[in-house]
Amino acid sequence: MLLESAVRDALLEDLGSGDVTTSSVIPSSQKARGVALAKRAGVLAGVEVSAKVFRTTDPSCKIAIQKGDGSRLVEGDSIMEVVGLAAPMLMAERVALNFLQRMSGIATETAKYVEATKGLKVKIVDTRKTTPGLRALEKYAVLVGGGFNHRFGLYDGVLVKDNHIALLRGLGLALNEAVRALKAKVPHTMRVEVEAGDLAKVREALEAGADAILLDNMDADEIKAAVKMVGGLAILEASGGITLENVRRIAETGVDVISVGAITHSAPSLDISLEIEPVLM
Repeated sequence: MLLESAVRDALLEDLGSGDVTTSSVIPSSQKARGVALAKRAGVLAGVEVSAKVFRTTDPSCKIAIQKGDGSRLVEGDSIMEVVGLAAPMLMAERVALNFLQRMSGIATETAKYVEATKGLKVKIVDTRKTTPGLRALEKYAVLVGGGFNHRFGLYDGVLVKDNHIALLRGLGLALNEAVRALKAKVPHTMRVEVEAGDLAKVREALEAGADAILLDNMDADEIKAAVKMVGGLAILEASGGITLENVRRIAETGVDVISVGAITHSAPSLDISLEIEPVLM
């Protein structure tokens, strides 16, 4: 349902009342063959999404997928072939490539972080910093790249952030009271995570009974100290300011999870093109 909705909305955004260029110059009966080609190396994600776009504009088209999600692409690789009516293919082209390029870019960027921490017992996870309406597809691409998903939204995970804590204190409530209230209300399967920006707040979160603590914008030395302080009594997540240049050093502190917003909000799209040629009848 989410996939169908995303594809429908994207096509509506691009097509509007119709493709004035294609409808004016391409005969409705003309057939074509399109081949999606990788223009640079990366990790492929979104093949089925892209295929769904072509099938939506032309249900009779034939699609042959040569590379599946998770494939390591090199420049020039053929990803899939589409044969069908030329006009619907042209109408689907940009939307299909947008999904494929965006998702592959996220998978590729995620894979870089996973590779940078190879051999260390840490999980690279995403955040909620995603494109509105495309979160499910972007988080799927993270999985394809070898990463893990954080909470999907506000409804499936507890994270007491700095603004929550500021409001609670303004109301005269201590953090341990908030944690106790949360544990009384949420399912027993749901962890309570608390954000901490310094070591004093880490200790406060630990003493409040947090199941997990988010170490916000701490450097490697602070994170290492937090790992020692907590001693395995809570899951520790490093977040904020994580880059490919420092992620391994952060991982080497012994932290359990590293969340990286950049793998979704700043991943460059992977360059993929669709080469179309007429099919003579």
